[in-house]
Amino acid sequence: MTTASPHAHGVHFGRTDVQNAGMGVGIVLMVVGVLGFIPGITARYGELMFLGPNSHAMFLGLFQVSMLLNIVQLVIGATGWAMSRSEMGARRFLLGAGALYVVLSIYGLSVGVDSAANFLSLNMLDNWTHMVLGVLMIACGWMFSRHPVEDRK
Repeated sequence: MTTASPHAHGVHFGRTDVQNAGMGVGIVLMVVGVLGFIPGITARYGELMFLGPNSHAMFLGLFQVSMLLNIVQLVIGATGWAMSRSEMGARRFLLGAGALYVVLSIYGLSVGVDSAANFLSLNMLDNWTHMVLGVLMIACGWMFSRHPVEDRK
């Protein structure tokens, strides 16, 4: 008779891998959303606008941000953190929000940086980062939840 630890079956700290991934992404997005409002971490903070391409504030000096984009990051992060209380919720968050980030990236790439349609104030680095983030979230949601809880018992 063998006894395997819960860790060997993808359960850590009472949560599954998909829950840990969803919670981790949610926390990171909330932190990014909050840090986007802090002068010093966000360069050119005086140029932070609510929305539109005229917001020239730069998170970490790299990513163009607006108040609306920071709020969106906070909301998506909080949603992920809350949904990750269950395995299915975490999976749905990672797949759904991942798809949202891919769509947001495609939108940002298609409208252009200086367009009035760039209402979230996205630059090219934002767009490509959202694409990578979205693809990674979808991959995590799929890979970490391929085996339901019943299969691990």
